[in-house]
Amino acid sequence: MAALTGRKIAFLVAPEGIEQVELTEPWKSVEQAGGQPELVSTEEGEVRAFNHLDPADTFPVDRVADAVSAADYDGLVLPGGVANPDFLRTDPGAVAFAKSFFDAAKPVAAICHAPWTLVEADVVRSRRVTSWPSLRTDLRNAGADWVDEQLVVDRGEGVSTLLTSRKPDDLPAFCEALVDEFAH
Repeated sequence: MAALTGRKIAFLVAPEGIEQVELTEPWKSVEQAGGQPELVSTEEGEVRAFNHLDPADTFPVDRVADAVSAADYDGLVLPGGVANPDFLRTDPGAVAFAKSFFDAAKPVAAICHAPWTLVEADVVRSRRVTSWPSLRTDLRNAGADWVDEQLVVDRGEGVSTLLTSRKPDDLPAFCEALVDEFAH
């Protein structure tokens, strides 16, 4: 696994509805690689994660989306959960924060339902992506080339690398790829 020493990685989440394992597993991978993960949300305080539909743990927010930008970080992780990205895509500050990584050509990793936020940011056009299957039509309507694969790494010259995965079962490949990508 690549080293992320000195790299700061943002994890953008809503106040609740985050799929816990899609937050905690990538977070651990960033920490184990020597990176510094920071939890960014739309509000100060704590966020509530879920194990599917069951409430799970709470996590302290480090920064608020309106007060940060891609310039503060080396990469962005967007965990899934159905409610999480559905809330984020309605928050202009969260959408602008996610889009700022594409404007700065910094890597972004999104899993499960998380690409909904990227649809709202209008950054998936002409990009190859995967997601939870129910997002297929939304992503295609937004101009993405949607495929049903465990991991998709879409690289382009002068643009953000975009890593996407479908579901919690894909986390091992997703976590390894995001650490490798964020290390470069």
